[in-house]
Amino acid sequence: MAHELDDVDRGILHALQENAREATAAEMAEAVGVSASTVRNRIDRLEATGVVRGYHPEIDYERAGFQLHVFVVCRAPPAERSALAGDLLELPGVVRVRELLTGTENLHVEAIATGSGAVDDLLAAVTDLGIEIVSSDIVKTDHVQPFNHFGTSATDG
Repeated sequence: MAHELDDVDRGILHALQENAREATAAEMAEAVGVSASTVRNRIDRLEATGVVRGYHPEIDYERAGFQLHVFVVCRAPPAERSALAGDLLELPGVVRVRELLTGTENLHVEAIATGSGAVDDLLAAVTDLGIEIVSSDIVKTDHVQPFNHFGTSATDG
């Protein structure tokens, strides 16, 4: 069930996405026009209702010794898709699996590898699971920004 967000909630969510580690309740309060205690209460509520599911580090895998960021698009039978997604997560180097509801290319795998041999091993392991690989690509750069459209403007045409 969707949680009703107001402008304060949307402002807090945007601030958390920009820099949850360093954003203070006082800074967020000033930005959204409420008190710091209100911000802390709102964050507690957003966490309790599952809108905020966690806080995770953003890792530069290349600096950590993993030079290759791989994106693999796969095709799996819809009835087996969820189980296969779980199996994919168990493969070495896999950091994310997206299970799509529509289209035939319904599993997208994101993985990190130290070199081309590790990529070859990953692709072989995917195939061994009985999953058809449609394409595999090496990511050059990942461009990301915080979502700042939690209001009706995001869904209104």
